[in-house]
This record gives sequence, C-alpha cells and structure tokens, in this order.
Amino acid sequence: MTDALACDAHMHIYDPAFLPAGAPPLPVVGTGHDYRRVQPVLGTRRTVVVTPRNFGTDNRVTLAAIQDLGREHTRGVAVVRDDVTDAQLQALHEGGIRGIRFTLYTPAHAVVGFDMVESLSHRVHELGWHVQLHWTAAQIVEHESLLRRLPSAIVFDHLGRLPVERGVNHPAFGIIRRELDGGKAWLKLSGPYLDSAVGEAGGYRDTDSLAQAWVAAAPDRLVWGSDWPHVTERVKPDDASLAALLARWVPDAAQRQRILIDNPEALYGFRQG
Repeated sequence: MTDALACDAHMHIYDPAFLPAGAPPLPVVGTGHDYRRVQPVLGTRRTVVVTPRNFGTDNRVTLAAIQDLGREHTRGVAVVRDDVTDAQLQALHEGGIRGIRFTLYTPAHAVVGFDMVESLSHRVHELGWHVQLHWTAAQIVEHESLLRRLPSAIVFDHLGRLPVERGVNHPAFGIIRRELDGGKAWLKLSGPYLDSAVGEAGGYRDTDSLAQAWVAAAPDRLVWGSDWPHVTERVKPDDASLAALLARWVPDAAQRQRILIDNPEALYGFRQG
C-alpha cells in the first residue's frame, strides 16, 4: 500500500506536449498519468520531479507535473542558466521548485556549465534551495574546492556516481562524506543501474557495499529516488524490484522511514505529517 508520506525524491516527466520547438524527439514518453500508475508499485505518494536535460532550461514540463501530481505532495528541481532573472526564480519557487540541477557528467551536451555553479548557488541559497549535482566521481574530485565554496545546500545524485569497483576507496567518497558530515549536503540513493556491472540480472548487488556505506555514514542526509522512467536503460528495470532494494540497503525500519519521510520533509519542505 502506498504511504502518503513516503517520497520518491528523483523522477522525471517526459511529456512531448512540453518539448521545445525544434528539439529532437524524446527518448521515452512518461507523463504524469503514467507515473501515477507507478506510485502504488513504489509505495510512495510524495514526489520530486526533476527537469530532464532534453528540455534544456524550459521547466514548464516540471511545473505542470507538480500541479498534475498535486502541489501539496510534489516538489520540483529545475534547470536554469546564470542569465535567469530574479523574477523567473521567484516564479519557479511559487510553482514548487526547490532546487536546480547541474547535469555535467557529459558536459559537452549540457546546457549549463561548471562556471555557473557558484554564482547560481549564491542566488538560490537566498530562496532556501539547493544545487543538485549529477557529476562523475572524477568531476567531484576535480572540483572539490568549488564544492567547499558553495553557500547553498548540495544534493549529490545517484550514490555519488562512484565506480563500484572502488567504492569507498575512491577519493570522491571522502569529499562527499565531508559535506554530509558538515550538514551541508544530501545524497540520493538512486540509479543503481548507472554504475552496476551486474545489472538487474545480478540484483545490482555490486552496489550494496557502497549504498550501505552511505547509510552507515549519514542516514540523516539520504533520500531515495526511483529515477523513473529510467531513460538511460534500453530494457527498463522492474520498479517494484528497484523499490525493494532499499530494504536490502537499509534493513532497519526506522532508518528507512527517515530516508523516505523525515529527510525529504527537511530537504524539500513538505509539510510534516
């Protein structure tokens, strides 16, 4: 049964009705109507919609999804450039946006850049927002000094994108851990297929030690996300199996409640149940 307070803190809407003129076709179609059918499978009701890179800085798809899925239990993460106006940021805030994302793991195709992160962090910090970073582990190491300078909260995507063969021994683990320990950062337990070598057939078991290390290190700074509709995967994973991963990574029920309910309330400003 779906828990009205449990949160899927990372998913996307791919609705062709909002595709900018001249943009290439979407790699997948996933509307708010489609996602509502998935929510009972995930066991979640609260949602955080993240603007996909296919929409550039046009966040209408996310703002519409927030309204469609229900403003009381839906928040959004937008994509903006450094030429965004204060009025535009305020309008996004009123529409339910609570963070901005820098998808730079493949910077050649990104609509934002590393040079925009610090200035935008200052601006969104005034709104109480965070910057969400989908960077590789190597990029996190390269830009360690930049991370130290950011005034806003930071959210690291998808287990920190650490290579599973190195896991906690990768220097990015220590960098992220420092930010988590300092109370400035959060990390998403999401996207296990992005770095798993064994994949769904192997139950993503090569991600277990890293996920469990994050849980041991900072259970108060973690949220969980489905990454629906899994646009990177040619064969879509089973959503129920992905949701069940959390119980394997976090066997303690109280910690799971923290990750699914308490931490998203603190990060995204959901009303406490």
